[in-house]
Amino acid sequence: MQFQFENIAEFLAMQGHGPYVWISYAVTFAVLAALAVYPPLRRRQLQRELQRQQRIQQRRRQVKQNKMAEPA
Repeated sequence: MQFQFENIAEFLAMQGHGPYVWISYAVTFAVLAALAVYPPLRRRQLQRELQRQQRIQQRRRQVKQNKMAEPA
């Protein structure tokens, strides 16, 4: 079996194309990582927002009920 590169430095340089190849790999893995991390973070954010809105609505209902219960 014959290797194309004699050492690791030649492998990383890839005959002058190394920077483009490794940057492409880095961008690809960064995007894949973001696609794996972003949805759960967004879901948690939306759940917190929904809980906040539900608390606000519950407080408004309580205020309304208290006003209706007060004697005129």
